[in-house]
Amino acid sequence: MILILDFGSQYTQLIARRVREMHVYCEIHPYDLPLDALRRLAPEGIILSGGPASVYAPDAPHPAPAVLDLLKKGEPPVLGICYGMNILNLAFGGDVERAKRKEFGPADIRVTRMDPLLALGGRSTRVWMSHGDQVSRLPEELETLAASDNSPHAAFRHPGRALYGLQFHPEVTHTVDGREILRNFVLRVCGAKPTWTMRGFVEECVPRIRERVGDRHVVCALSGGVDSTVTAALIHRAIGRRLTCIFVDNGLLRAGEAEQVLAVFGDAMELDVRHVDASARFLRNLRDVEDPERKRRTIGGTFIEVFEEEARRIPDAAFLAQGTLYPDVIESVSVRGPSATIKSHHNVGGLPERMRLELLEPLRELFKDEVRDLGRVLGVPEEIVARQPFPGPGLAIRIIGPVSDERLTIVRAADAIVQEEIRAAGLYGELWQAFAVLLPVKTVGVMGDERTYENVVAVRAVQSTDGMTADWARLSGELLARLSSRIINEVHGVNRVVYDISSKPPATIEWE
Repeated sequence: MILILDFGSQYTQLIARRVREMHVYCEIHPYDLPLDALRRLAPEGIILSGGPASVYAPDAPHPAPAVLDLLKKGEPPVLGICYGMNILNLAFGGDVERAKRKEFGPADIRVTRMDPLLALGGRSTRVWMSHGDQVSRLPEELETLAASDNSPHAAFRHPGRALYGLQFHPEVTHTVDGREILRNFVLRVCGAKPTWTMRGFVEECVPRIRERVGDRHVVCALSGGVDSTVTAALIHRAIGRRLTCIFVDNGLLRAGEAEQVLAVFGDAMELDVRHVDASARFLRNLRDVEDPERKRRTIGGTFIEVFEEEARRIPDAAFLAQGTLYPDVIESVSVRGPSATIKSHHNVGGLPERMRLELLEPLRELFKDEVRDLGRVLGVPEEIVARQPFPGPGLAIRIIGPVSDERLTIVRAADAIVQEEIRAAGLYGELWQAFAVLLPVKTVGVMGDERTYENVVAVRAVQSTDGMTADWARLSGELLARLSSRIINEVHGVNRVVYDISSKPPATIEWE
C-alpha cells in the first residue's frame, strides 16, 4: 500500500489514480495524520501531495512533528510533490521563496544527475509546473537531480536515503514521462508489488459485507447506472436474497430509461427490484428551486425519504446501499485533507442528520474505470458496464434554473437526439459523456419566415479517463451540424444550439 498525505492539491486524487493504474493499492489521508495511525497503515511508500498554500503562511499545513521525523529518515521511501517537496526541503534546513516568475504550465527539465527515479531514457523531458513558491536553496544533505530555466532544483534526492522531491506534477497527463516517474518510485524505489486487482477486491470485500450486514437486510438505491448496478451485484454476491433493490423513477430520467433498466435487472441479473414511481413528488419538491446546490440537496433528500418509506415494508432492513465513488467524496467534502469543495453529490451531500438506515458504500474508494472492471468480474451486462456516466440528480441538473414538466420535455428530447447521433457516428465508446443542457435564456430566431423567441440548448461532449479531468471532444463539423439541425427542427421550443468547448478544470463536466 502507498500512503498519500493530502496537503490540499486538486491533483491529489490523480496521484492516487496513477498509483492504482499500476495495480498497487493506495489511500489518501490528511496531512496531519498521527504517527500511530500511519504505523498501523504500514505503507510501503509515502507521497506528499501538492497544495495551494505557501509553506511560510501562518496557517500552512505541516505534518505532525513525529511524522516529519519519520519522513526525514526515508523509511519507508518518501516522495514530495510541489508543496510536499517544499515541506521536505524546509525540514532539512533548505530555503523556499516566492518565485520571481510563477510557473503555471509546461516546462522542460534537464536531468543533471542520474537516479532510478528519473531513469527515463533521456536527459530532458516536458513536465507540468503549477507553483508560486520554489526551492531556492538545498541543504547540504540533499542534491539536485533536475533543473528547468525557472527552477534550479526541479527535483532532488537524499543520496543516502530513499527520499525525493519534485517541483513539478508527475500525476497530470501534461507531464510526458509522469507515469514512468511515479512507476519508478512505486515499483522500483518502494518495491511495491502490482497485486491490486478487482478480482482481489471482490475476494476481500464480500466477506467484509457479510460480516457487517449479518442476518439483516440491505436496500440498494438502484438508478440503472454503472455505479449503483455494480454495487448491487457486489452486495448480491455477498448476501443473496437479503438484498432488495429499489428503483425510483424520479421523473428526471432520459427517454425510455425506466423501462430499459427494469428489463435488464429483471431478466439478465435476476435481482429483486421494486419499482417506485415518485416523479410527481420530486417535481413538486423541485418547484421554483434554482440554486444548483439546493437542487442537488433537494433531490438527495427526496431520494432518502422514498427509500426509507419503501424500506419500512422490508423486514429487518438495516442498510441503504449506494454507488458512491471516490471522486464523489473528494468533490463533495474535504474528508481527507484541506482540498476545496467543488459541489455536492446527491448520494453524499443530501443525507439527513437522523437516518434510520445505515449507509453501505462498498465502492467509495474506487474510481470509475475500476468500477467498470469490477462489474465485468461480477458478470454485469456490458451494456451497463460500458454506459456513459449519468448523474444521480438526472436531467434536473441539465436544466439551468427551475425544473418543470415543459422544460424536462425539451431537454429529454434534445438529449435523445444527442444519444442517437453519437451512437450513429460510432463515438459512444470513445466519449466519457455526451449530453444536452437547457439554458435559462431565450434568443430571437426566424422559423418559417416568422420571428421566434425560444430556448437555447447547449451540447456537451467530453473525453476523459476517470472524470477527474476532461477535455472537450473535437466533434466533426458535420456531426455538430446534424445535432443542431435535428434539435432545432424536432424539439419544440428551441431555436438555437451551442457547443460547449470548456475543459475540466476550470469547468466541471456537468453544468451544475
